Amino acid sequence: MDIIELARELGKAIQQDEDYIAMEAARKANDDDEELQGLIGQFNLISTAAEHEQGKDQPNEQTLQGYGEQLQQLYNQIMQNVNMARFEQAKTVMDDKMNAIIAILAAAVNGEDPMTFDPDAEEEHHCGGDCSGCHGCH
Repeated sequence: MDIIELARELGKAIQQDEDYIAMEAARKANDDDEELQGLIGQFNLISTAAEHEQGKDQPNEQTLQGYGEQLQQLYNQIMQNVNMARFEQAKTVMDDKMNAIIAILAAAVNGEDPMTFDPDAEEEHHCGGDCSGCHGCH
């Protein structure tokens, strides 16, 4: 099996992972939440209007301030929505898992043993995968 095929197999395994499944269920709940979708639609419309105003030769600062306030209120409402909160939490868990996977792959490419590499230790030391400016892990 070549490396690309292994990557595809990893992708399939990720999609079967319970954290991925939870994230996708939360995404579907967001999509099915009509109130949330309405808020997101309003946010997008006001954002577009604000961009249009900002693009004018002489944008009206009062209008822009009003848009900014409306956007902030809508953003707060969106983020307080129970479905969005669940999605954000599930996405954070999945993002953390993906960051660990990427760290392991990067470590392997840099010659480290992927079987013993600890992505959590890398996070603790704020490593970026490039050790050229490193003062040591310990």
